[in-house]
Amino acid sequence: MATTRASSTTSAGDRRVRRTQAALARALLDLVEEQDLSRVTVADVAEHAGVSRSTFYDHYRDVHELAEAACTAMIDRLIESLPGDFNSTDPEVEATASLESFFASLAEHAGLYRALLGPQGSARVADHIRQRSTAAIRERLEEAVAGASVPEQARPLLSLPLDVPASFTAGALIGVAAEWLQGGCARSPGEMAALTWPLFHSLFRIEARRPS
Repeated sequence: MATTRASSTTSAGDRRVRRTQAALARALLDLVEEQDLSRVTVADVAEHAGVSRSTFYDHYRDVHELAEAACTAMIDRLIESLPGDFNSTDPEVEATASLESFFASLAEHAGLYRALLGPQGSARVADHIRQRSTAAIRERLEEAVAGASVPEQARPLLSLPLDVPASFTAGALIGVAAEWLQGGCARSPGEMAALTWPLFHSLFRIEARRPS
């Protein structure tokens, strides 16, 4: 019985921590929409979230650490929107739609991503995005290769270890996204998707296996 009560108390404590962290993240995102990240203070975030400064410091060292945590959590969800099925019936339509979703999600919180991926940004966030993107693209490529016949022109690429093209593609995609953010998202997410997909697809030109 004591164990059950202890487990319940721990679970309740975990939920409180998650709620507080979510409230702080939401507060930061709201504030970054109105001003640069560099101008946001701990006091600003705490007041907006409805908590004390001491509560803030129970969870994060400073605003930048909170920004990194909020950004990496969003990135984990954002990566799911990257192109998936290279062997689908209409991969261009599906992949362009997923890339548009990717860029639209970046644009939604452009201020935060711009601050963290810019020249004075966070190496931790940039590395997290690179690693997560590489892993996601590699997984999709493995699935595509497993269910495809490989055209002659693609064989040299696919004879490489898959981590090489996956990391290359992830790095290129992040570079394009960072440049777009720094330029104020001048092109629409749809335009960025249309421009990015041909480059993305050229690295993985795989045809679906058809019944003989």
